[in-house]
Amino acid sequence: MAAPTPPDLSSLSISDEKNILAGKQEHYLKRELVSRQVQFEISELNSPTALQRFGAPFRSPLGEVAPVDSELPILRYIFVHHVRNFPFLDQAREKEFWQDRLQIFLESFANKRISSSEDRLEETKRRKLALKCEKVVALMMNSGIPTASGYEERVGFDEIEAAGGADRTANGNGILVNMTEGHWVNGWDVNVASVRQTSVKRTVRYHTHAEFLIRTKRMDQPDVIVGRRYGAFARLQRNLRNELPGKVLPSLPRKVNTSRTSAGGLLSAPSADDRSSVYSASTTSSSSVNANGEKGGNGHKRSQSLGASLGIGKHSRNASRNSLASSINEPVALWRENQRISLRAFLRVLLGDAQIAKSRAMNEFLLKDPITLNEEELNDEARRREMDNIRIEEQQKFYEIARQRARELDVYMESFRREIVEDNGLTKLFAEIREKDKLEDLSLQYKKFAEWLRIEVAATIYHIFLAEDNSPELFHQAKRIHSLIPYTILKNVIRIANPAAVMTGVLDLFLATPFGSRSLMQRILSMAINDGIKQLQKSIDSLTAKITDPVFCSKLRQFTEIDEDIREEIRRDAALDQVDLIVAILRSEKIEPELEPKQVEIVFNAYVGWNNAVENVDDMRAGGQLFAYLKQLLKLYTRQRDKSMMLAIIGEPVTLQLFRDLFTIFYEPLIRVYKSANVYNSVTDFAVFVDDMVEVVEKAQSQDMSSDPNQTVQAFIDLCARHENNFYKFVHEVHIHDDGLFEKLMGWLEGILSFLRSGPKSGPLDMNRLVEEAVLRGDIDGNKAKEEIDQLIKWQARRRKWHEDKTRQKMASGGDPDGWLNTAPDSAFTTSDFGLNEADLDDLNNIDNDNNSSDEDESDDQADPIEAEKRRRKKKQDHLRRSAGEPEKPEVSEILKLQAEFLLQLRNVLAE
Repeated sequence: MAAPTPPDLSSLSISDEKNILAGKQEHYLKRELVSRQVQFEISELNSPTALQRFGAPFRSPLGEVAPVDSELPILRYIFVHHVRNFPFLDQAREKEFWQDRLQIFLESFANKRISSSEDRLEETKRRKLALKCEKVVALMMNSGIPTASGYEERVGFDEIEAAGGADRTANGNGILVNMTEGHWVNGWDVNVASVRQTSVKRTVRYHTHAEFLIRTKRMDQPDVIVGRRYGAFARLQRNLRNELPGKVLPSLPRKVNTSRTSAGGLLSAPSADDRSSVYSASTTSSSSVNANGEKGGNGHKRSQSLGASLGIGKHSRNASRNSLASSINEPVALWRENQRISLRAFLRVLLGDAQIAKSRAMNEFLLKDPITLNEEELNDEARRREMDNIRIEEQQKFYEIARQRARELDVYMESFRREIVEDNGLTKLFAEIREKDKLEDLSLQYKKFAEWLRIEVAATIYHIFLAEDNSPELFHQAKRIHSLIPYTILKNVIRIANPAAVMTGVLDLFLATPFGSRSLMQRILSMAINDGIKQLQKSIDSLTAKITDPVFCSKLRQFTEIDEDIREEIRRDAALDQVDLIVAILRSEKIEPELEPKQVEIVFNAYVGWNNAVENVDDMRAGGQLFAYLKQLLKLYTRQRDKSMMLAIIGEPVTLQLFRDLFTIFYEPLIRVYKSANVYNSVTDFAVFVDDMVEVVEKAQSQDMSSDPNQTVQAFIDLCARHENNFYKFVHEVHIHDDGLFEKLMGWLEGILSFLRSGPKSGPLDMNRLVEEAVLRGDIDGNKAKEEIDQLIKWQARRRKWHEDKTRQKMASGGDPDGWLNTAPDSAFTTSDFGLNEADLDDLNNIDNDNNSSDEDESDDQADPIEAEKRRRKKKQDHLRRSAGEPEKPEVSEILKLQAEFLLQLRNVLAE
């Protein structure tokens, strides 16, 4: 009989006869198999026996598990090389800490079976953390472990039709947030265009108030202008809280009570309460204003706006810039300009939330009771629009000058980059900091890096406290906090006190267990948790009284207490039959007692009524109320059991022992460094820096330096230069007294970087050999496997293009908070310097959009169940709408047959 013909490998050849797979196919096959292995290993951490299969330093009933036999090779490698040797944890003893403390605690926690996302019908924090860990670990492994061919490559920008490379001039998109018009957010373009005075008579006399005129634009609709006083903004916030309970809203800017402002410059703020934008000599009007910002006269119900007094007439609005340029007399104040731009920022942040943008409260606030502006108010609007344009021009000049100065450091930054990227670069940097007492004694490239860092910090301070619409509010809060801190007392307390002794005494007080009884900390935590359990029990008793059928309640309670295998089987039945989990629980024969036919009928009728009620069929609401109570009861039972399990964990002796060990490992070394380095001296240095910063910002606000942007830039750079030596002294003092802590920390970081750049010492993964041997054995169909890999490559390209399109849309609307400024030189660091590919990093950045589910919200426990379900479904719909058009990952099956052999090869590579 003739021998079987071996598979034809030539059909798989791409460009090199030695390689079955092209470099791109190698990478995405490796990526898929690594990602699935990471997902398995992280999910296995929920198992009580996970650490027993982990390997050293954890104990196992089978004896020591060799690295090549570990069921969790990726997590074992990360733990051994990057967790266990962390500068603090490297002193922990194997048996006393890892086995007798941490392993027992984690196994105990896993055995408690704290509820999951499936139980709560919401994305729990642990689930979100697990997803983030999956992405981080997969990124690390894909970047760190190379393939044997050396031709590995990713999807390129040309394949996703990206719009060229990064450009510094494109990084000022954050400025668009402050534009007067053209800032479209969720279908709205809103600008607080003007401010007018209104007089309201109370008991005897008239009281003057500021009314903010809001111009609202919508697509293909005429502009709407409304007048709103400050109290209306406060009412809007209250109405949004009532309409959207649980929604996190931005804080309302403080009310400016001062009506008088002084003229002084572009961003003038003579008083701490009310900054006015004022035109300086080259841009001022010849008109003058009185204390109230008026030209004269006294308003009754409505006094005149500031337009006429600020020099813009009916025939000159279209030539406002020429009018401003020709005005050369005394400065003119814009009344309540500070409040106007702060409230504009507040509205735009609110509208950034799609749910708020569509709310009834927001629609009424922006559209109800429209008005028509008179000539004076149009004049004032034009003046303020010109003011916004000048403000943005000045910001752009500041950023451009900062960029130009940073570019001058390119040649030095390239030298610095090479030195840091090479082996032991971080260790060399900190060794020099340890040796040199002063900043000026550092090597040239390090001094130039400090100069670039000075520009970065200066630009950041400028952006936070001057460039944004909400900058005045942030600056006021920072000043207020600064004024409240007793720096002198704080310095003396730190200098005299012995924090290590104090904390040790406090720890002994809270963790002592006299005569074997519970410690004070256990009692305090137990008391707090018991209070929560009692509150839940009250809610449970109230619901069971409304449900009236004890059988229903009993089956739901039993479901939270039965074995996980039975619970998982019931969840699978619910998903298979496409019914609610409540229906699956109540009809299940695995939970006694079984329901009578009449009870089954009641449950299904309630289920139908529930679905109709959630879909806004009001006449069916009463029918669905029973089912709503059942769903709420299950959630309360689940939370109550979770709290009971946490109470049990707190009561275990190992919990206290683990807490004490962690304190000893992490806190005491830091305290020794802090005490020996005389950190208390830096408290005074920090206070002086903040005082100086406040003075510089206030001077910039008053625009004493506005005529020359170079002067503004230099003022902030000089601010950093005056205090950089104190900061360097702080780092130097801490470093020379750190007992080797910094060196160990740098060595630990360089160990991670070494893995990302060079991979594990055991060598690369040979993906070509993996596929070739599988084809020769007949385990897989080579052509089909190759087709699946190509499908994954095309999916990755389409998916990256989809994400980039969304990012461009967000940036176009001014919603890119990180794109405001980039002063980094051309030779600054890139992700590839540290062994990370930018394409792989994009997936990590996109995880928040991919998994934007609702968080746990205990406030829903007491809310109307039907309304809570409506909100949950609406959030799910919002997520689906945001992800609309996202390419769907193709199903693969053939390449998954490689997983077992891939795991063997992966174990050998990571078995160090």
